[in-house]
Amino acid sequence: MSLCVRSISRDEHLAFVEGRPSVSHLQIPSWGDVKPDWRAGSLGWTDGAGVLVGAGLVLLRPLPRLRRYLAYLPEGPVVDWHAPDLAERWLTPMLAHLKERGAFSVKMGPPVVVRRWSADAVKAAVADPDLHRLGDVEPTSYEQGARDVADRLHRAGWRQAERGGEDGFAAGQPRHVFQVPFAGRSLDDVRSGLNQQWRRNIKKAENAGVKVVRGGAEDLPVFYGLYTETAERDRFVPRPLSYFQRMWSALNAERPDRMRLYLAHHDGEVLAAATMLTVGEHVWYSYGASTGRRREVQPNNAMQWRMMTDAYEQGAAVYDLRGITDTLDESDHLLGLLRFKAGTGGQAVEYLGEWDFPLDKLLHRALHLYLGRR
Repeated sequence: MSLCVRSISRDEHLAFVEGRPSVSHLQIPSWGDVKPDWRAGSLGWTDGAGVLVGAGLVLLRPLPRLRRYLAYLPEGPVVDWHAPDLAERWLTPMLAHLKERGAFSVKMGPPVVVRRWSADAVKAAVADPDLHRLGDVEPTSYEQGARDVADRLHRAGWRQAERGGEDGFAAGQPRHVFQVPFAGRSLDDVRSGLNQQWRRNIKKAENAGVKVVRGGAEDLPVFYGLYTETAERDRFVPRPLSYFQRMWSALNAERPDRMRLYLAHHDGEVLAAATMLTVGEHVWYSYGASTGRRREVQPNNAMQWRMMTDAYEQGAAVYDLRGITDTLDESDHLLGLLRFKAGTGGQAVEYLGEWDFPLDKLLHRALHLYLGRR
C-alpha cells in the first residue's frame, strides 16, 4: 500500500529529524530560511495509522515568467531508500503531491553511500600517475544495496542528474565527500589516525602559540574577510556576508549551537576561520577560510583539530569535511584540498548522486536549454 504524502508543519518535521541519529543539514526545516530565493516547505510520509514515517525539505524555484516550479530535495528526502517498493510506495506519491503544487521537474539527492576509499587508498591513488579519477580506483568497500537503489530509480523513470553549481536552477551537492568516523573510537584513536604531517603541524601550531577560539555572530565579518581572500585565491565566486548571517540566525534559532564559528588567532591576527554544523550525531565542517600570511604556523590544522575534538566530545559519530574533487590530476587546484582532507585518516565516500524526474518533459527540456545559455 502506498504511503500518504502531505505538507507537514515545521514542528512535525523537526521532531522527526531529531528522532533520527543522522539527517543532512540540508534536510532540516531551518535550511529553507537560508535559501530566500526558493520557496521552502516540509513534506511528510504517513502510514495507514497516520504515523509519520518519512520527511523531507523541498525547495521550490519558479521558472522565469511562469508559475511552475523546479522542486529540489537536497540530500533527501529522509525515507526508506532500501525498501523493495521504493518507487511505488515512497516516490510515486511524492511526485503526485509535488505535481499538484505546480512542479514541472523534481530533483533529489538520495543519501545512499555507494563506495568508500580509505585514506591510504586515496594517498596511493594520488601518487599513481596512471590514475586520473577516484572512480578508477578500487574502493576499500562497497555498500550493499546501493546498486539496487539505482536500478529501482532507473526503472521508475528517474535519471541521474548532470553536475551543476549551487546557484539558481543548477542546484547541486557534492557526490564525493571526506568523512572521519568517530563511532567506536577513542579520541586518542582519532588523533593516531591523523597522518604524520598533520600531527607535526598541530604540534607546530601549539608551539607557535596559535589559539583557536569559538566566535559569535559579531565575528562573521572577520570570517568573511578571510573567506573572500580564499575565494580569490581558489577561484570560486563567494557568497555574500548576508548568507552567513542568515545561516547563523536561522539554524541557531531552530536549535542552539546548530552552527558554530571557529577562529584561529596568532599574534593578534585571525589567520583562519571555519563554520561547523551539527544535526544529531553528524557534524560538518561547512565553510573554511584562511589568509595566505603566516601559513608556516599551521592555523588550519590547529583549527580542524579543535573542531574535531569538540565534535567528538559532543557525541558525534562522524566528522564530515564535505566535498572533495574526484579528479587525481596534478594540474587541478583542488587536489591540494583532497590531500589535506585525506591527512585526517578518514574515508573518501561516494554517494549515489542527484536524480531528476521530469513531470513536464517540455518544460524540463526548456530548463536545460536555459541553463545551457547561462
